Amino acid sequence: MPSLTSLLLFVLAGSVLVAIPGPNHIYIITRGLSQGRAAGLASAAGVETGTLVYCAAAAAGLAALIASSALAFDAVRYLGAAYLIYLGLRALLRYEPPRLTGPPDPVPLRRVYAEGVLVNVLNPKVALFFVAFLPQFLDPGRGPVAMQIIVLGLIMATIGMLSDVAYALAAGSLGAWLNTRPTFFRRQRYLTGTIYLALGVVAAITGRPATSH
Repeated sequence: MPSLTSLLLFVLAGSVLVAIPGPNHIYIITRGLSQGRAAGLASAAGVETGTLVYCAAAAAGLAALIASSALAFDAVRYLGAAYLIYLGLRALLRYEPPRLTGPPDPVPLRRVYAEGVLVNVLNPKVALFFVAFLPQFLDPGRGPVAMQIIVLGLIMATIGMLSDVAYALAAGSLGAWLNTRPTFFRRQRYLTGTIYLALGVVAAITGRPATSH
């Protein structure tokens, strides 16, 4: 197990990293705005499930493979970008019958959750976190490295969940306020689709970071 000092430093540094808004936060906010707190919380749970997937993969050495292989990294990066672009196009092209008032038909929460998992699993930056940041806090002399990765990964997922829940609740509250304004729903799908498309483009053009030897 890492020392207490290492754990405290990890929590502090991890909290700073999590506080920086990223694609996962935008996904959660978008869901919370469009469908309320329940959808925001479901998307947050999905996102952090994706973190746990990477935690298990890192323990097994998969994240190191993705970070060290240009082909594997690009495959994950472009899959993630393609999925975000798909979400954007689906939002922009989805047919909705005319409405006088009220929000669009709700998306089932299990699908919101599953999309949250995919958004995070297909985010290569999460893999790079587990190979570039987390190893600095590992100490092979204090027990099995795989177990240390799992412990630190669970701590990071907990920090992330606290942040995600805060975003979900805030977006859900704002969404409830917007529910009383019909004009928002005539423009919402364009805003949502544009956000997803922008995220997909950014993910696609983000270059693979250089590695030093």
